[in-house]
Amino acid sequence: MADGIHELTAGYALDALDDDERRAYEDHLQGCERCRDELASFGDVAGALALAAAGPEPSPDLRDRVLAAARAEPQNVVPLAPRQRRGLPTAAFAVAAAVAAAVAIGLGIYAASLKSDLDDARTALSSPPAVVPIEGADGRLVVTGDGKAWLALSELPAAPAGKTYEVWVIEGNTPRSAGLFAGAPSPTLVRVERPVPDKAVVAVTLEAAGGASAPTTTPVVVSQPV
Repeated sequence: MADGIHELTAGYALDALDDDERRAYEDHLQGCERCRDELASFGDVAGALALAAAGPEPSPDLRDRVLAAARAEPQNVVPLAPRQRRGLPTAAFAVAAAVAAAVAIGLGIYAASLKSDLDDARTALSSPPAVVPIEGADGRLVVTGDGKAWLALSELPAAPAGKTYEVWVIEGNTPRSAGLFAGAPSPTLVRVERPVPDKAVVAVTLEAAGGASAPTTTPVVVSQPV
């Protein structure tokens, strides 16, 4: 593991390592400035991916549909055993109603608070990263406002012996090399070693070890234009 422990940075940032790998990486991290720097940048990307995954807003008629479904449910009333004090069932119903109202109010406050926290987190990003779909592998391209970019990839196999994956930033019809990587372990978080301008495309090809000056094979991964 010593030779490839630097490759575990992405998995650690995404919480995808097993217990043994995590312990080994944390021991290594104490003495490796390179991995500490990469881990800090990967943490920002992982946060951007999390914020980008917010679910859709509920439809305006959701409340009406929920209430209508509740009214349509058959009533299942269980009679209470007689008690000596007639005031007690009324009090019990009052307490139950109060608890139910408190729970409903609490859930409403929690949902509003959660939405507010997400909105605040998005607002706190001075230049929110763009999360761009890719084809050829599971994952995303994340590009910050100043053009720094990372590829978050999953299920991309390791490059065969004598081969390497090469990243390209393609602006117009001009591809420029932007780094090499080995592929596995999965997930893989790859820094694009060249700024990615607006409307550019990021692609990955399989090249001979050491890379190439221009793509020689069909891309295995390609992003939509940024």
